[in-house]
Parts: sequence; C-alpha cells; structure tokens
Amino acid sequence: MEKPAISVKDVSMMFNLNRDKIMGLKEYVVKALKRQLYFDEFWALKNISFDVASGEVVGILGLNGSGKSTLLKLIAGVFKPTSGTIDVNGTVAPLLELGAGFDFEFSARENVYMNGAMFGHSPDYMDTLYKDIMDFAELWEFENVPLKNFSSGMSARLGFAIATQIEPDILIIDEILGVGDYLFAQKCDQRIKELLSGGTTVLLVSHSITTIRELCSRAILLQSGQMVAVGTVDEICQLYQPEG
Repeated sequence: MEKPAISVKDVSMMFNLNRDKIMGLKEYVVKALKRQLYFDEFWALKNISFDVASGEVVGILGLNGSGKSTLLKLIAGVFKPTSGTIDVNGTVAPLLELGAGFDFEFSARENVYMNGAMFGHSPDYMDTLYKDIMDFAELWEFENVPLKNFSSGMSARLGFAIATQIEPDILIIDEILGVGDYLFAQKCDQRIKELLSGGTTVLLVSHSITTIRELCSRAILLQSGQMVAVGTVDEICQLYQPEG
C-alpha cells in the first residue's frame, strides 16, 4: 500500500502568549531575570488527524483564527508540533507568506537562483527554468531590481512562479491564489491544474469557495483549532457556507 504524501496524526500546537504588555527589550530582560514573565497557553490546534494521498488536492477552510495557517506551517516544517506526528513523503514547496524565503536586497534574478539552491537545484538546472519562471511572473522588466522595490503582488507572483516551475512533489499554498489581478489568478489556477495532471500533491488554504470547488477533490473544515469535518468538497463547502 502506497504511503500517504502527508500524514498528520493527533497533532496539537500550543503557543505561550505574554500576559503583560512589555515596553521594549530592556523591560523584557529585567522581568525575565526576576522571573516575572507570565504567559497564557493558547492552543492554535488540538488533536488534528488526516492523510493526504499522493496526487490528491485537499482544501482547508475555516474562519480567521481557526488554525489554517498554523497547520500549513507545521506540515511545511516551519513549526514543530507540541504533540503528535507529521510525516511528509517527497519534496515540499511551501507558499505560505509573501516574500518568505526571499532576500529583499537581492534582485528578482538573484532570488530565483537562491530559491533554486534552497530546493537543492544547481545553477545549470535553474538556467533551464529561468525563462519560464520570468515569463510566468511577467517580471522581465524588473529582473535586475531588488525585491525591496517590489509590491507584495509582484513578490507573490515571483514566489509562485519559482515554486511551480520547479515542480515539487508537494505544493503547500496559503491564500496565494487570492493575490494579484484576476488574470494572474486564472494563470495560477491553470498552472496548478497542470501540476495535478503530473501527479503533484497540493494542500491549499483559501477563503474562496469557488477556488476550493474548482481545484480540490476533498476538503477539511477547521474551527477554533479543531477539525470539525473532513469530506467531499460539496459536504465541507456546505458546512462552511450553509446559506450558499
């Protein structure tokens, strides 16, 4: 039996939230030395379990604060769970935050090659992808411009173009399809469909019911850090937006 691309077993994530408002580093250090720092436990996720099969596209729905982004960061390896286990089988390209993984002092061209190296690819290999990346991102005019001069949408386009041209085994997307204009969003949809035809596994968070319905074969609904339901796209979309 083939291993799941992603296996999440009884995962919980707790953050310590400082109770007091601390004005600056000096006050923090003084309170820490006096052992006067007090925290409240905040459970962003509790007892989450699900599998994603290789080649499957699973959407995650939930209101703000439901734990969607935290879950993606755990699967991408940005965080380690407080308890439970996560097994990921294959290369992962996470598109979690605008500009994540970029050096904003570097140009678009330099960031393409730096990101390629982060994925384990040589400059020669990135040479073969460079034109397709810049064509997709529509950023030729800005290829030698430092990213600190880019808009958030331009950075998102470059990040999406790099991650999807490299063709990872698993693509993790947090609301990236909602960035940019309508035509670029259509290009992103089409590119994901092309990756799916090649067997790429996709886990995506989106507030767009339309995007989830068009791209996903299954969906998960989170609420206040707990998994309310997992099922077909129709079932989960109906739970998420019952008036629709």
